[in-house]
Amino acid sequence: MNKIEVNGARLAYDEVGSGSPVVLLHAGIADRRMWREQLGPLAERHRVIALDLRGYGDSELPPTPFAHHDDVAGLLDALALPRAALVGCSFGGAVAVDTALAHPDRVSALALLGSAVTGHEWSDEANGLWETLVGEVDPEDFAASAAGEVRFWVVGPERRPEDVDPGLVAFAREMDQRALAAELALSAVDVAELDPPAIGRLGELRMPVLVTAGAADVPDISRLADRIAAEAPGATRLPDVPDAAHLLPLERPAPVNAALLDFLP
Repeated sequence: MNKIEVNGARLAYDEVGSGSPVVLLHAGIADRRMWREQLGPLAERHRVIALDLRGYGDSELPPTPFAHHDDVAGLLDALALPRAALVGCSFGGAVAVDTALAHPDRVSALALLGSAVTGHEWSDEANGLWETLVGEVDPEDFAASAAGEVRFWVVGPERRPEDVDPGLVAFAREMDQRALAAELALSAVDVAELDPPAIGRLGELRMPVLVTAGAADVPDISRLADRIAAEAPGATRLPDVPDAAHLLPLERPAPVNAALLDFLP
Protein backbone atom coordinates (compact mmCIF):
# COMPACT_ATOMS: atom_id res chain seq x y z
CA MET A 1 0.00 0.00 0.00
CA ASN A 2 1.14 3.53 -0.84
CA LYS A 3 -0.15 6.86 0.45
CA ILE A 4 0.11 10.24 -1.24
CA GLU A 5 -1.02 13.77 -0.40
CA VAL A 6 -3.93 14.85 -2.60
CA ASN A 7 -5.80 18.11 -2.00
CA GLY A 8 -4.95 18.07 1.70
CA ALA A 9 -5.75 14.39 2.34
CA ARG A 10 -3.51 11.33 2.33
CA LEU A 11 -5.04 8.84 -0.07
CA ALA A 12 -4.17 5.14 -0.15
CA TYR A 13 -3.50 3.26 -3.36
CA ASP A 14 -1.88 0.15 -4.77
CA GLU A 15 0.34 0.46 -7.83
CA VAL A 16 1.70 -2.24 -10.12
CA GLY A 17 3.09 -2.50 -13.63
CA SER A 18 4.34 -0.01 -16.18
CA GLY A 19 3.00 1.45 -19.38
CA SER A 20 0.00 3.66 -20.07
CA PRO A 21 -1.67 4.62 -16.76
CA VAL A 22 -4.99 3.19 -15.60
CA VAL A 23 -6.78 4.27 -12.41
CA LEU A 24 -9.29 1.85 -10.85
CA LEU A 25 -12.18 3.39 -8.86
CA HIS A 26 -14.11 1.13 -6.51
CA ALA A 27 -17.81 0.67 -5.82
CA GLY A 28 -19.48 2.45 -2.92
CA ILE A 29 -19.97 -0.87 -1.14
CA ALA A 30 -16.28 -1.72 -1.45
CA ASP A 31 -12.74 -0.33 -1.45
CA ARG A 32 -9.66 -0.75 -3.64
CA ARG A 33 -9.41 -4.44 -2.72
CA MET A 34 -12.29 -5.22 -5.09
CA TRP A 35 -9.77 -4.89 -7.96
CA ARG A 36 -7.49 -7.69 -6.72
CA GLU A 37 -8.27 -9.83 -9.79
CA GLN A 38 -7.45 -7.01 -12.22
CA LEU A 39 -4.07 -5.82 -10.88
CA GLY A 40 -1.91 -8.64 -12.23
CA PRO A 41 -3.45 -9.03 -15.68
CA LEU A 42 -3.64 -5.28 -16.38
CA ALA A 43 -0.10 -4.71 -15.07
CA GLU A 44 1.29 -6.72 -17.97
CA ARG A 45 0.60 -3.70 -20.22
CA HIS A 46 -0.28 -0.79 -17.94
CA ARG A 47 0.73 1.21 -14.90
CA VAL A 48 -2.23 0.29 -12.72
CA ILE A 49 -3.32 2.41 -9.74
CA ALA A 50 -6.13 1.13 -7.50
CA LEU A 51 -7.29 4.05 -5.37
CA ASP A 52 -9.22 4.20 -2.11
CA LEU A 53 -11.46 7.22 -2.57
CA ARG A 54 -11.31 9.77 0.23
CA GLY A 55 -12.78 8.36 3.45
CA TYR A 56 -12.89 4.77 2.14
CA GLY A 57 -10.51 1.92 2.91
CA ASP A 58 -7.19 3.28 4.10
CA SER A 59 -7.64 6.84 2.79
CA GLU A 60 -8.01 9.74 5.18
CA LEU A 61 -10.98 12.08 5.60
CA PRO A 62 -9.98 15.53 6.84
CA PRO A 63 -13.00 17.66 7.84
CA THR A 64 -12.62 19.99 4.85
CA PRO A 65 -14.77 20.39 1.73
CA PHE A 66 -13.72 18.35 -1.32
CA ALA A 67 -14.99 16.62 -4.45
CA HIS A 68 -14.15 13.04 -5.37
CA HIS A 69 -13.65 13.98 -9.03
CA ASP A 70 -11.17 16.69 -8.05
CA ASP A 71 -9.31 14.13 -5.92
CA VAL A 72 -8.89 11.89 -8.97
CA ALA A 73 -7.42 14.78 -10.95
CA GLY A 74 -5.30 15.65 -7.91
CA LEU A 75 -3.99 12.10 -7.77
CA LEU A 76 -2.85 12.41 -11.38
CA ASP A 77 -1.11 15.68 -10.47
CA ALA A 78 0.58 14.10 -7.46
CA LEU A 79 1.82 11.19 -9.59
CA ALA A 80 2.88 13.53 -12.42
CA LEU A 81 0.49 11.88 -14.86
CA PRO A 82 -0.89 14.20 -17.56
CA ARG A 83 -3.71 11.76 -18.43
CA ALA A 84 -4.99 8.32 -17.48
CA ALA A 85 -7.72 5.88 -18.39
CA LEU A 86 -10.31 5.51 -15.65
CA VAL A 87 -12.05 2.23 -14.84
CA GLY A 88 -14.99 2.55 -12.45
CA CYS A 89 -17.53 0.20 -10.93
CA SER A 90 -20.82 1.47 -9.47
CA PHE A 91 -20.10 4.64 -7.46
CA GLY A 92 -16.55 4.55 -8.78
CA GLY A 93 -17.99 4.71 -12.27
CA ALA A 94 -19.95 7.81 -11.32
CA VAL A 95 -16.75 9.39 -10.00
CA ALA A 96 -14.98 8.43 -13.23
CA VAL A 97 -17.68 10.07 -15.36
CA ASP A 98 -17.68 13.20 -13.19
CA THR A 99 -13.89 13.39 -13.51
CA ALA A 100 -14.12 13.08 -17.28
CA LEU A 101 -16.66 15.92 -17.39
CA ALA A 102 -14.89 18.20 -14.90
CA HIS A 103 -11.36 17.48 -16.20
CA PRO A 104 -11.81 16.18 -19.76
CA ASP A 105 -8.18 16.77 -20.75
CA ARG A 106 -7.01 14.40 -17.99
CA VAL A 107 -9.01 11.30 -19.05
CA SER A 108 -7.88 9.25 -22.04
CA ALA A 109 -10.64 6.62 -21.84
CA LEU A 110 -13.49 5.47 -19.59
CA ALA A 111 -14.44 1.88 -18.77
CA LEU A 112 -17.70 1.73 -16.82
CA LEU A 113 -18.70 -1.54 -15.15
CA GLY A 114 -22.18 -1.52 -13.61
CA SER A 115 -21.76 2.21 -13.29
CA ALA A 116 -23.85 4.73 -11.43
CA VAL A 117 -24.24 8.27 -12.80
CA THR A 118 -24.67 11.40 -10.70
CA GLY A 119 -28.17 12.82 -10.98
CA HIS A 120 -29.79 9.50 -11.91
CA GLU A 121 -32.91 8.63 -9.94
CA TRP A 122 -33.69 5.00 -9.12
CA SER A 123 -36.90 3.59 -10.54
CA ASP A 124 -39.93 2.52 -8.52
CA GLU A 125 -39.02 -1.03 -9.58
CA ALA A 126 -35.60 -0.77 -7.94
CA ASN A 127 -37.08 0.70 -4.77
CA GLY A 128 -39.66 -2.09 -4.70
CA LEU A 129 -36.97 -4.74 -5.12
CA TRP A 130 -35.14 -3.30 -2.13
CA GLU A 131 -38.28 -3.52 -0.01
CA THR A 132 -38.87 -7.11 -1.13
CA LEU A 133 -35.31 -8.38 -0.74
CA VAL A 134 -34.09 -6.34 2.22
CA GLY A 135 -36.84 -4.29 3.87
CA GLU A 136 -36.21 -2.14 6.93
CA VAL A 137 -32.67 -2.27 8.35
CA ASP A 138 -31.28 -0.36 11.30
CA PRO A 139 -28.76 2.02 9.65
CA GLU A 140 -26.64 2.02 12.81
CA ASP A 141 -26.22 -1.77 12.59
CA PHE A 142 -23.41 -1.97 10.05
CA ALA A 143 -23.40 -5.78 9.99
CA ALA A 144 -27.13 -5.97 9.24
CA SER A 145 -26.92 -3.12 6.73
CA ALA A 146 -24.00 -4.76 4.94
CA ALA A 147 -25.84 -8.09 4.81
CA GLY A 148 -28.83 -6.33 3.24
CA GLU A 149 -26.77 -4.41 0.71
CA VAL A 150 -24.82 -7.51 -0.29
CA ARG A 151 -28.10 -9.41 -0.74
CA PHE A 152 -29.39 -6.65 -2.99
CA TRP A 153 -26.26 -5.77 -4.97
CA VAL A 154 -23.86 -8.72 -4.86
CA VAL A 155 -26.37 -11.57 -4.98
CA GLY A 156 -28.90 -9.64 -7.07
CA PRO A 157 -32.68 -9.90 -7.40
CA GLU A 158 -32.81 -13.01 -9.60
CA ARG A 159 -30.37 -15.22 -7.67
CA ARG A 160 -30.47 -16.87 -4.27
CA PRO A 161 -27.64 -16.37 -1.77
CA GLU A 162 -26.70 -20.03 -2.08
CA ASP A 163 -26.16 -19.49 -5.83
CA VAL A 164 -23.20 -17.18 -5.14
CA ASP A 165 -19.70 -18.12 -3.97
CA PRO A 166 -19.79 -17.84 -0.15
CA GLY A 167 -16.25 -16.47 -0.12
CA LEU A 168 -17.35 -13.61 -2.36
CA VAL A 169 -20.35 -12.89 -0.13
CA ALA A 170 -18.20 -12.87 3.02
CA PHE A 171 -15.57 -10.61 1.43
CA ALA A 172 -18.25 -8.24 0.12
CA ARG A 173 -19.85 -8.00 3.56
CA GLU A 174 -16.51 -7.21 5.18
CA MET A 175 -15.75 -4.49 2.62
CA ASP A 176 -19.26 -3.07 2.87
CA GLN A 177 -19.13 -2.74 6.64
CA ARG A 178 -16.04 -0.56 6.25
CA ALA A 179 -17.73 1.37 3.44
CA LEU A 180 -20.80 2.03 5.57
CA ALA A 181 -18.60 3.47 8.29
CA ALA A 182 -16.94 5.61 5.63
CA GLU A 183 -20.29 6.87 4.36
CA LEU A 184 -21.34 7.82 7.89
CA ALA A 185 -18.15 9.83 8.31
CA LEU A 186 -18.57 11.39 4.85
CA SER A 187 -22.07 12.56 5.78
CA ALA A 188 -20.45 15.02 8.21
CA VAL A 189 -18.16 16.52 5.55
CA ASP A 190 -19.04 18.92 2.73
CA VAL A 191 -18.69 16.74 -0.37
CA ALA A 192 -19.17 18.83 -3.52
CA GLU A 193 -21.13 17.28 -6.39
CA LEU A 194 -20.76 17.95 -10.08
CA ASP A 195 -23.10 20.77 -11.12
CA PRO A 196 -24.98 20.22 -13.31
CA PRO A 197 -24.88 16.46 -12.69
CA ALA A 198 -23.61 13.96 -15.22
CA ILE A 199 -26.93 12.35 -16.16
CA GLY A 200 -27.78 15.25 -18.47
CA ARG A 201 -24.25 15.62 -19.84
CA LEU A 202 -23.34 12.19 -21.18
CA GLY A 203 -23.09 13.64 -24.68
CA GLU A 204 -20.07 15.66 -23.50
CA LEU A 205 -17.97 12.51 -23.03
CA ARG A 206 -15.68 12.78 -26.04
CA MET A 207 -13.17 10.09 -25.07
CA PRO A 208 -13.63 6.37 -25.87
CA VAL A 209 -16.11 4.81 -23.42
CA LEU A 210 -16.64 1.11 -22.71
CA VAL A 211 -19.87 0.15 -20.93
CA THR A 212 -21.12 -3.13 -19.49
CA ALA A 213 -22.99 -4.48 -16.48
CA GLY A 214 -23.66 -7.74 -14.70
CA ALA A 215 -26.59 -9.69 -16.08
CA ALA A 216 -27.69 -10.59 -12.53
CA ASP A 217 -27.54 -6.99 -11.29
CA VAL A 218 -30.53 -4.79 -10.50
CA PRO A 219 -32.25 -4.02 -13.86
CA ASP A 220 -31.76 -0.27 -13.45
CA ILE A 221 -28.00 -0.76 -13.81
CA SER A 222 -28.27 -2.41 -17.22
CA ARG A 223 -30.70 0.26 -18.38
CA LEU A 224 -28.30 2.94 -17.21
CA ALA A 225 -25.51 1.25 -19.16
CA ASP A 226 -27.77 1.38 -22.23
CA ARG A 227 -28.32 5.10 -21.71
CA ILE A 228 -24.61 5.86 -21.31
CA ALA A 229 -23.86 3.92 -24.49
CA ALA A 230 -26.64 5.66 -26.40
CA GLU A 231 -25.66 9.20 -25.39
CA ALA A 232 -21.86 9.15 -25.13
CA PRO A 233 -20.58 9.65 -28.70
CA GLY A 234 -17.61 7.31 -28.43
CA ALA A 235 -19.27 4.56 -26.42
CA THR A 236 -19.17 0.81 -26.98
CA ARG A 237 -21.81 -1.26 -25.17
CA LEU A 238 -20.67 -4.79 -24.42
CA PRO A 239 -23.27 -7.45 -23.56
CA ASP A 240 -24.00 -7.86 -19.87
CA VAL A 241 -21.65 -10.32 -18.16
CA PRO A 242 -23.55 -13.58 -17.45
CA ASP A 243 -24.00 -14.75 -13.86
CA ALA A 244 -22.52 -11.59 -12.36
CA ALA A 245 -24.11 -8.86 -10.28
CA HIS A 246 -22.82 -5.52 -9.05
CA LEU A 247 -19.20 -6.44 -8.24
CA LEU A 248 -18.64 -8.05 -11.62
CA PRO A 249 -14.84 -7.38 -11.74
CA LEU A 250 -14.50 -9.46 -8.58
CA GLU A 251 -17.09 -12.08 -9.44
CA ARG A 252 -16.26 -12.68 -13.12
CA PRO A 253 -12.69 -11.41 -13.62
CA ALA A 254 -11.89 -13.37 -16.79
CA PRO A 255 -14.36 -11.66 -19.16
CA VAL A 256 -13.85 -8.30 -17.45
CA ASN A 257 -10.07 -8.49 -17.78
CA ALA A 258 -10.30 -9.57 -21.41
CA ALA A 259 -12.60 -6.67 -22.22
CA LEU A 260 -10.38 -4.16 -20.41
CA LEU A 261 -7.19 -5.39 -22.07
CA ASP A 262 -8.86 -5.16 -25.47
CA PHE A 263 -10.17 -1.64 -24.80
CA LEU A 264 -7.61 0.26 -22.75
CA PRO A 265 -5.15 2.42 -24.70
